[in-house]
Amino acid sequence: MAAITTHDLVKVYGKVRAVDGLNLTVAEGTIFGFLGPNGAGKTTTIRMLTGMASPSAGSAQVAGVDLGADGQVRQKIGYLPEEPAFYTWMNPLEYLEYVGRLFGLPAKQRRQRARDLLERVDLAQVAKRRIGGFSRGMRQRLGLAQALVNQPVVLFLDEPVSALDPAGRKEVLDLIEGLRGQCTVFMSTHILADVERVCDTVGIIDQGKLIEEANQVELLGRYTVPAFVVECEPEAQAPFQAWTERLRSLPWVVSVNVENSSARVVVRDLRQARLALLEEATAAHLPLRRYEVVTPSLEDVFLRLVGNHKEGQA
Repeated sequence: MAAITTHDLVKVYGKVRAVDGLNLTVAEGTIFGFLGPNGAGKTTTIRMLTGMASPSAGSAQVAGVDLGADGQVRQKIGYLPEEPAFYTWMNPLEYLEYVGRLFGLPAKQRRQRARDLLERVDLAQVAKRRIGGFSRGMRQRLGLAQALVNQPVVLFLDEPVSALDPAGRKEVLDLIEGLRGQCTVFMSTHILADVERVCDTVGIIDQGKLIEEANQVELLGRYTVPAFVVECEPEAQAPFQAWTERLRSLPWVVSVNVENSSARVVVRDLRQARLALLEEATAAHLPLRRYEVVTPSLEDVFLRLVGNHKEGQA
């Protein structure tokens, strides 16, 4: 059964079609990764699905409720924006009880719910400390607790870990992963590693259009292409950069992603690449420290799909 469905959903701002004919189905109880580059239409989609913006055309249902049903959808969803705002003079216990009051929870129930959620997001020990002194990671965990106060059927997360350090990201991602099966999670992000870690299903959006939607395993299998990791000694970084630029011009190379003195090279023909890649490195006199055939990642699939979509738009 679907927790979210959209039918030809469109949002226009002036001459810009921020979302362009979006057809999407998200199964109940799954963690859905809504993936796309910055400006692709992710936040606009979430604003429509949460009732904060009206579609220019099309329709959608969330938790079995039509979007235009007089705000009824808001009782069934939770929402964590990219930068959650709080009354900083409150403490977490006061704030969560306040949110519970907004949802009409009885006093005893909202107090217990607030305490349970603070325990869940590991903030029980600071339950009476002012929110104004919290770190970004603590605020994000409190924001997640706030989004769960009404025990939502569908939880919307907009770039939930993009501004966090590695430790904070791990904490929040662990919490999100723990929600699998308890509610449907719709997570918008541009961080591919996070989607790869916690999401069951992936939807890729670019320029307002959905260009792919599939189970993550199925998606990787469908677009499997051979890839290599090539790493040189750090002192050879300058010639290495020039070499990777040359690789991008070769017909058997799909993409080259460089990080410092390491490159991930996705190729069209594994046999040809096995012969030619080492020949190219030898001709450039590169001192290699690693040369390995690797399994393609979600990043490879994403770059391929978005690149093909942009070429088709040109």
